Amino acid sequence: MLSNALLRLGASAARHPWRVIAAWLIAATLAVLAAVAFGGRTADSMTAPGLDSRRAAELIERAGTGQEGMTAQVVVTPLADGATFFDDDGARTALTRLRAEVERLPHVLGTSDPAGALDAGGDTAVRGGLVSADGRIAVVRVQYPDQSRLSAEDLDALVDLGARLREGLPLRVEMGGSLFYAFSDPDGGVSELIGLLAAAAILFLAFGSLVAAALPIGMAVFGLTVGVATMTVLAGVTDVPAFAPVLGSMVGLGVGIDYALFVLARHREYLARGLGPHEAAGRAVATAGRPVVFAGGTVVVSILGMAVANVPFMTVGGLAVSIVVLIMVLASVTLLPAFLGAAGPRLGRAGRIARALRAGRLGRFGRGRDTDTEAGAVPAAGWRRWIGHVSRHPVPYAVGAAALLLTAALPVLGLRVGLPDDGSLPPSRTERRAYDLVAEGFGPGTNGPLVIAADPAGDPGVLDRLVGAVGADPGIASVAPTRTDRATGIATLVVFPTTSPQDRATADTIARLRTDVLPAAIGHGPARAHVGGAAASLSDVGRRTSQRLPVFVAAVLAMSFLLLMLVFRSILVPLKAVLLNLLSIGAAYGIMVAVFQWGWGGALIGLEATVPIVSFIPMFLFAILFGLSMDYEVFLLSRVREEYLRTGDNGTAIVEGVSRTARTITSAALIMVAVFLSFAVAEDPSTKMFGLGLATAILIDATVVRMVLVPATMTLLGRTNWWLPKWLDRMLPRPRVADR
Repeated sequence: MLSNALLRLGASAARHPWRVIAAWLIAATLAVLAAVAFGGRTADSMTAPGLDSRRAAELIERAGTGQEGMTAQVVVTPLADGATFFDDDGARTALTRLRAEVERLPHVLGTSDPAGALDAGGDTAVRGGLVSADGRIAVVRVQYPDQSRLSAEDLDALVDLGARLREGLPLRVEMGGSLFYAFSDPDGGVSELIGLLAAAAILFLAFGSLVAAALPIGMAVFGLTVGVATMTVLAGVTDVPAFAPVLGSMVGLGVGIDYALFVLARHREYLARGLGPHEAAGRAVATAGRPVVFAGGTVVVSILGMAVANVPFMTVGGLAVSIVVLIMVLASVTLLPAFLGAAGPRLGRAGRIARALRAGRLGRFGRGRDTDTEAGAVPAAGWRRWIGHVSRHPVPYAVGAAALLLTAALPVLGLRVGLPDDGSLPPSRTERRAYDLVAEGFGPGTNGPLVIAADPAGDPGVLDRLVGAVGADPGIASVAPTRTDRATGIATLVVFPTTSPQDRATADTIARLRTDVLPAAIGHGPARAHVGGAAASLSDVGRRTSQRLPVFVAAVLAMSFLLLMLVFRSILVPLKAVLLNLLSIGAAYGIMVAVFQWGWGGALIGLEATVPIVSFIPMFLFAILFGLSMDYEVFLLSRVREEYLRTGDNGTAIVEGVSRTARTITSAALIMVAVFLSFAVAEDPSTKMFGLGLATAILIDATVVRMVLVPATMTLLGRTNWWLPKWLDRMLPRPRVADR
């Protein structure tokens, strides 16, 4: 059985701690060395098979016009006050030199020539989209090959050149483009440190011991080192999206410390009963380790289930995050008991400072018999009184809490998926400054051009009809000259919308081009045309994930219902859990919409502008939160079930079961909230969404749901909580997952 295997594993690790710790040190060292030798850097590829934007990319690749590759843009303006490229010969000379320097960079296929456009005349320059109408802003567009032939070194070379040019030219130089999006390093570092410090403080207050607080942190750092290094090795084999290391660090720290907290709390309980450190560690892993393995496996299965979306970068990103979660589960049942065995009996008592803090007598150390167990009885009694109060008034609390969550979820009705563009980055980033300059000089749509790929299939007039129809659309500001490949006859039209890439109107324009404009221009002949470009690709991915999300959610909820029915032998308990999970996650989605789309409180987390919800985040959040909520569900309901089987009284079981687990659940939730919120202040809006969404959902789940709705609804259901038809009970297997 799983419990026996975990008992042997935990006890063995506690008896031989230094062997296990040495093995983890070796594993971490080998993982880091492998990452240095064979690893790659993250690279985003926001596309998927079967999408119209992907078909456009395939046509462009056949044409070989070079527009299928990555791009960058160098945006410049004279430093002198009031100077323009029309009247400042020094600035024009510097612009020519800058273009020549950029063109000499490795892998650059070509660049646009704003200086040449100036020489051809002001009107030509404006029409070419290379110099603004007032002559203040010029753009050097840089064409690279496709992403598979590039690496982060190409971005580094461009950035280093920009730094050198800023020092030697009378120009302000800013940069942006898809090259930055694909190869920029993700946020992290500072957020992880803040999260670790906050978790350490909460652990110290929860356990009253510096040693006890340090062990989960140490375990999480070990696991995270191995996990991120493994992810880096994976990036050397396939394209790992840039959000994966950030999300992996966020979730890894959260679940790692969370799982360690459950095992450590049970270990200290066994020590308080008089067991030796080795036996206590083995039993803690055998009991608390079962829900850990169950919850971790659930998180992994849920995340891997996102493959249903058929979006490769999401599948690979989910795989990378799942690796980190698996490593944290393994560390919880091997490395942590080794730490517990090495620490010995010291973990069974709180330090003098912590005892004084708990008793409110700081400065009077050593007086009285303020043991850890006695100190812990005070919050337990407080939780018992609260749960008893809720159980005596179940209807108002159930209705009030449900109404609160439904109100918080209402903004979901206005959820709009997309991808924040560079305009949502802080002004300290060169991509944001380049974005603002381009929008100022050429209009917001210039930051997100669409590329229409057309195969005339022998129809000589189709291109003229396409150019005329597209240019006449109210959502299109301008159309660049058509480029046609002589060998294949495939043509590409670069068109500039009137609105920014993340604007809803841009998605509407893309949809209108596909459904109305292009079919009308092509007619019923063999010609075909597809809309591509970064903005179109992101719009397509968002639409696909939105379409697949209901199927994914239904599958996850069905799996959760079946698993909980197996564990707790009940129909109503898992049904209630599914509905409450939907409420808490829906409320978290609603708060995200209010903050990021409506701007409510956005300044508190450094949000520069309102942005759509990143298309893949709702699916990722649901997968992760489902597993984490199952962790709390099993931990809490197993105690309630245990009390019910012991007493046969539903009311007593609810009060005792919830109050006994409340302290551990709230401590674990506080740690997760602290870790996740530390990422909500990162620069990247996507990282902010992950951090705020996870923190909000965990906070709601551990407070409103677990401490109000669960006891209230279970009280209302009474003995029917544990109803299961006898014929179904005989058919179902009897796994032992709950901590009994």
